[in-house]
Amino acid sequence: MSLPPIIEQMLTPEFYTHPVTEPIQLLQTHISFVLLTGQYAYKVKKPMNFGFLDFSTLEKRKYFCEEELRLNRRLAPDLYLSVLPIIETDGKYSFDESAVGTPVEYAIAMPEFSQDDLLIEMFGSGRLTADHVKQIGEQLATFHQNALTNDHINSFGTMESVRAVANDNYASTTKYIGIAQTQTQFDQTRNYTEQFFADNAGLFSDRIAKGKVRECHGDVHLKNICLYQDQIQIFDCIEFNEPFRNSDVLYDAAFLLMDLQFRGRRDLANIFLNTYLERTGDYEGAVLLPLHCSMRAYIRAKVTSFLLDDPNIPATVKADAQTEASAYYKLAWEYTQPQQGKLIIMSGVSGSGKSTTAKEIATKQDAIYLRSDAIRKQIAGLDLMQRGGDELYKPEMTAKTYSRLAELGTLLASRGFTVILDAKYDRVSLRTEAIAAAQAQNIPVEIVCCTAPVEVLEQRLRDRAAANNDIADATVELLASQLASFEGLTPEELVLINP
Repeated sequence: MSLPPIIEQMLTPEFYTHPVTEPIQLLQTHISFVLLTGQYAYKVKKPMNFGFLDFSTLEKRKYFCEEELRLNRRLAPDLYLSVLPIIETDGKYSFDESAVGTPVEYAIAMPEFSQDDLLIEMFGSGRLTADHVKQIGEQLATFHQNALTNDHINSFGTMESVRAVANDNYASTTKYIGIAQTQTQFDQTRNYTEQFFADNAGLFSDRIAKGKVRECHGDVHLKNICLYQDQIQIFDCIEFNEPFRNSDVLYDAAFLLMDLQFRGRRDLANIFLNTYLERTGDYEGAVLLPLHCSMRAYIRAKVTSFLLDDPNIPATVKADAQTEASAYYKLAWEYTQPQQGKLIIMSGVSGSGKSTTAKEIATKQDAIYLRSDAIRKQIAGLDLMQRGGDELYKPEMTAKTYSRLAELGTLLASRGFTVILDAKYDRVSLRTEAIAAAQAQNIPVEIVCCTAPVEVLEQRLRDRAAANNDIADATVELLASQLASFEGLTPEELVLINP
């Protein structure tokens, strides 16, 4: 298939006013040409109209180039440089705005980066680390908290809008039953979503009222994240379709969560999720995650299934697509299956290793991790890294913090999550409150009690203070009073100790 004349000329070094690395490489998607010149990459939109995407006119392509620049600069400002008009003069094309002629096309200019620095490539080569996904969680949390919201954007987060997306997914995939998914999977996945909407109608309006529906990214997965100059950059957001971009913030985050779980790294997915939730404080919204993750996996299954209908795709590629679609359908179904929730209560003085142990348990058991230091500051309206004053640790604030821990813990555990409450829990009354709340809903409870020699406790607290990179405020000066006032576990509590 021949290339458009503009692209043919963009493949020649003479087109550019800067040095290029030859040969210039051309990458194509179904909607774009991307030219790699060595120092810069240029993206040109194809004149396509797929219904959900319309680049059919020059005016529309210019508009969506400008939208792509605006929207992606929110998360990847270093990657999106400018929109350049392509001028035609006597059959020759150039970026030279001083040339005589009118723009006939537009290109987005970006710095070129190595494909090895895409997180999907880093994942494949074993270079993706817990620190990387933690950085993504922090960035996405900040982005979502600052993203635009208004009445128009909120309209995409109503229950009716979300249900319409789910219903469209099911209606367009019935023909793949018996090919890429089973009838049982299809029925149970669809029944779950229908029941979720019936049982949780108020949840969607509540999310809108709390400002949780925003102008998001829409396509957050490993193929759209890279390391550029050693910084995480989340790029290639959806500029061409408002319903794909405007959503509940947790639906946006659920894409990467699902992507990591699909690829067999539930540990990294757990670190990402807990980082995100701690930064946003959006724990109550986590009850939406089974629905959101199932929908995300189902959409990936649907899109992959469409390859099975393309007569131009080789049989071997179709076989791989069928396998991949089946895996996504299965994952979408798994998210809808009932899970037994559990509450794990950490106990111990500052520096005893509670948080380290809790995080290890979280990654192994895929648990949501609630830390009293974060909850306390969220109640007070403080930034997590801001040191709290004496008023933050008065008895009434401590009571609010532990009540909130028990409330959130039982809410999430009742929805099938394993939840870890990471706090000192140094009083019988505080532990009793959490245990009673869970047992009232028949939620299993475990206690993990952490201890260490005094000299180890002191050194850990000194090291933490020196590092100054933790949200906890406790200092070594408080240790003696904590040890003196710690109330040991009762016989009733001892039977709950994690073996």
